[in-house]
Amino acid sequence: MMEEKEKLDSYKVGSLPTVIYIPDFITDSEQNFLLSNIYGAPASKWKLLKNRRLQNWGGVVHEKGLLPQPLPPWLTNLTQKISEESRLFPSAINHVLINEYLPNQGIMPHQDGPAYFPVVAILSLGSPVVMDFTPHARFKLDPQDVNGKDSDGGEDKRLDDDYLPFSVLLMPRSLLIFKDKAYSDYLHGIKDCAVQCYDGAVNEMEALKHNESDRPYFGSEESVETMGKEESKACY
Repeated sequence: MMEEKEKLDSYKVGSLPTVIYIPDFITDSEQNFLLSNIYGAPASKWKLLKNRRLQNWGGVVHEKGLLPQPLPPWLTNLTQKISEESRLFPSAINHVLINEYLPNQGIMPHQDGPAYFPVVAILSLGSPVVMDFTPHARFKLDPQDVNGKDSDGGEDKRLDDDYLPFSVLLMPRSLLIFKDKAYSDYLHGIKDCAVQCYDGAVNEMEALKHNESDRPYFGSEESVETMGKEESKACY
């Protein structure tokens, strides 16, 4: 048990203790298997949104909670692997969102809400992308409020070293897990551009130890091309 914790600790990136990036979490063949099932699903499984499309597996998230449906076996095998190897999920993962982003598509900074609290895992498929984390507005001090007081005269939380924006470079087949402060105090999103800069990403060194097959995605000046990617977000 201690060895597993130490191994997981070695994948922590950035200054927050609960942002974990695991490169090559799955193999090329496992990625191809997942993609074949994703694109082999009935057309009715896709929901077209403004800047992406998605598949919803495991049920419908309602304001009162999850209205559950069984996950298909090809997803259950993946969610079990995530749970067993991370040991961060308090119960079995029972809901998966699959987002497809084409070049020049992304998602606005957002939080996943209480239904997925306190931990989320994101498996990246297809091509690289940069995910940006920005502190929630409640941790940003109004520049005109030089005394650092909130509207009620109390002390406000300043945007110090504990609440600085950061980015994570997500390579194909990698797994990103974030929880606690990274979940509740930050928004996460993807810029809607075809070429994304990864300079300064908190996991730059780890992510660039990529396979030879990933090299075509890399441009000049520390950028990656988003040639179409899929993101599988697993929750419990």
